[in-house]
Amino acid sequence: MSRDKEKISTEITELRKQRDSLRNRLEAIEQDYKKGLSADSEERAIQLENADVLEGIAKATAEELHRIEDRLSKLTDTLAE
Repeated sequence: MSRDKEKISTEITELRKQRDSLRNRLEAIEQDYKKGLSADSEERAIQLENADVLEGIAKATAEELHRIEDRLSKLTDTLAE
């Protein structure tokens, strides 16, 4: 395997790890949303405040995931050539 293909393979491996981590993060956020709001009003208020933060984290995570998946696609195509 050429030096360039080794570098590409290494980058693909690292990007897959990042991709999997980001997917897990999004899944955890989704599970948190599915739990719904607490019956306790104080806890519910905290959950609502945190919802905005979670939404921002989910959006940033999804954007990063998209960038990584695009890069993976390009690298995989390059490696196949």
